[in-house]
Amino acid sequence: MFFHYRTQGFILKKENRGEADQILTVYTKDFGKLEILAKSIRKITSKLRSGAEVFYLSEIEFVQGKNYKTLTDAIALKKFEKIRKNVLKLDIAFRISEVVDQLVRGEEVDERIWYLLKETFTQLNNQKLKSFNLQLLYYCFFWNLLSYLGYRPELYNCVLCQKRLKPERLYFSSKEGGVICQNCFEKNKTTAIFIKPEIIKILREMLKKNWKILERLKKERTVFYSLEKISKNSLGKILENNEKNL
Repeated sequence: MFFHYRTQGFILKKENRGEADQILTVYTKDFGKLEILAKSIRKITSKLRSGAEVFYLSEIEFVQGKNYKTLTDAIALKKFEKIRKNVLKLDIAFRISEVVDQLVRGEEVDERIWYLLKETFTQLNNQKLKSFNLQLLYYCFFWNLLSYLGYRPELYNCVLCQKRLKPERLYFSSKEGGVICQNCFEKNKTTAIFIKPEIIKILREMLKKNWKILERLKKERTVFYSLEKISKNSLGKILENNEKNL
């Protein structure tokens, strides 16, 4: 017996199977992240193709079989066309898709992640952002996603001594889950990345999704490099721990 389900979802990834099938990775409003089989969707005559492109927000219907879910209908609600017309925006969209696929496990509903995706893709599609701000958009998504998944970094107090952080030499530790003061860094000789106080302020604003402030930031390459370094380090540590827990 098959059960039919209908929901909205962001098409994040497509993987070819066989001669004409695809496996779609979809983050849905009502079921969380799903993998859905789209039979014969690569055929020109397929009625599903027009509503199941990557980065579409679509209304989808699927049936739950014994072993897998099969797509039966897909209607595009929003195509985010401006993303496809800009190479950098498209790259950011792929990075968002990849990090969701890496970090979100199972079929767990989380409205915060759903609305974060919706807000981020809307920002990415609508705003005439320059390259620096597009990168900030990705990192804003990344750190809010980590926060919703239980990895929110401590940005106000030292994670080791719990004292209020001062604008001095500070260090970010993905292992400890936040910022370490200079005294604790020197005392414990822990592995951490040097981080300027202004980067911590940016991260705080990102977790508030305060776009008006983020758009007024100075366009310094050091900001981007610092965000890239601590983000990659944190993602790597989370994925490493996830593999150990499998």
